[in-house]
Amino acid sequence: MTSSTDTQTFAIGGDLPIRRLGYGTMQLTGPGHWDLPADPDTARRILRAAVHDYGINHLDTADSYGPHTVETLIRQALHPYADDLLIATKGGLTRPGPNIWRPCGRPEYLTQCAELSLRHLGVDALDLYYLHRIDPQVPLTDQLGALVDLQQAGKIRHIGLSKVTVDQLEQARTITTIAAVQNQHTLTSTDPVVGYCEHNGLAYVAYKPFGAGADLPRNESGANLHRPAEILQTLLDRSPAMLVIPGTASLKHLQANCTADGVAA
Repeated sequence: MTSSTDTQTFAIGGDLPIRRLGYGTMQLTGPGHWDLPADPDTARRILRAAVHDYGINHLDTADSYGPHTVETLIRQALHPYADDLLIATKGGLTRPGPNIWRPCGRPEYLTQCAELSLRHLGVDALDLYYLHRIDPQVPLTDQLGALVDLQQAGKIRHIGLSKVTVDQLEQARTITTIAAVQNQHTLTSTDPVVGYCEHNGLAYVAYKPFGAGADLPRNESGANLHRPAEILQTLLDRSPAMLVIPGTASLKHLQANCTADGVAA
């Protein structure tokens, strides 16, 4: 839930307070979200700027970004991590090649994903770990059961779900405690999961809040007016449970995302 004295923070799982403006790291890869970006040094500078210059303490990543490229860049840029920095990562997709994403919810695979993320990030426990996609070929009890086992072993602190409906979320919550949901959400989105999360004290983490640029305002000629911080603030105002994780591979765009009053330092 959000703090009554700071509406720009949210406590993940009730015990991990973070700013509601985070940073999504998916763009810090090569074409097709595959391998290293063209300029890894700039990627590391962006990560350091997000945390050190703009006060962001919620980085969102996944083992499938690269794969493992971004987790490694995060460790190189920011390890040892600040005490208040939450790095959320995800597992449950295979990456046979560029722009190919396939769900795999076999328990042994999910366990392997989490163990590799621990290694690549250089941590003993993952503060927030998402099932990246529910695999329709594997019972949800088995998928979440693997994450619960890791949680009981002290390797995961909180469990999240990505790209889910209310029905899927309700089913998951009969199996274990869910701390966060990550769905795509833009100015034109209507997602009942937002209200469900607000009512039940879960974080709703909006990825691709600009719809890959489609929701950025434009003038009559179609030129991008580029007022992203206003869009982000509008989304944050929709619900106290709403968090946003805009992604960029540009220092200029990172700055633009962090200039709305109350959004970032």
